[in-house]
Amino acid sequence: MLIFRISSKKFIRILQYWYEKMIPSLKWFAAALGTILLIASLAVLFFGTQSASASEVRVACVGDSITRDTEYPEALSEFLGANYTVKDFGVGRTTISLQFNKPYMSQQAFKDAQRFNPDIIIIMLGTNDAYLSPEQRANFVNDYKALIAAFQALPSNPKIYIVVPPPVFNNTLGLPASVLDNEVIPLVNQTASELRLPTIDVHTPLLDNSADFPDGVHPNVEASQEIASEIYNAIT
Repeated sequence: MLIFRISSKKFIRILQYWYEKMIPSLKWFAAALGTILLIASLAVLFFGTQSASASEVRVACVGDSITRDTEYPEALSEFLGANYTVKDFGVGRTTISLQFNKPYMSQQAFKDAQRFNPDIIIIMLGTNDAYLSPEQRANFVNDYKALIAAFQALPSNPKIYIVVPPPVFNNTLGLPASVLDNEVIPLVNQTASELRLPTIDVHTPLLDNSADFPDGVHPNVEASQEIASEIYNAIT
């Protein structure tokens, strides 16, 4: 066996040499490793966020005061859960018909709904069109088609559902139930049929629920829940 004898001074110089040579390399390695780990963490965070956003379904509730002034959009949001974002774009006293003084397409909410770029659009309009004369409603179907075409042109290529509005009972608002039932609703159904769009009937299930419409037109919490439930069952 060979035994090498090295003086203590020479041994110390050897250690110093390796220290001076290796430590910078180790520092570079540590810095590089830290950078890689940081990039990996940011990538996970970014792509994780992108994935969550991509899975989020945006739902626009378009309508009049039966949308704006009731709990139905909130109830629908609760039914759908965390993967859905439901927004209320209702405006009171609005109509489909452009011949009235407050058509939905002239409202800021219409523009806001477009900017929302929704994946699903729930349209519940037509109740206030019962106020109008037959002459004012003459272009109802074409006006409804124009509203729908504007939504169909969105980049999100949304799925559009047309809701048959709830019934109207005896009321102090001067809204004629017979006109809604016999003139407006057939036009709503005609529009959906010609465009081959799905309808959601919240009218029929609520015909015996007059007590849930305190003013004869606007649903209370219970009826709003029923509307939300019908819509939820249709879109899921």
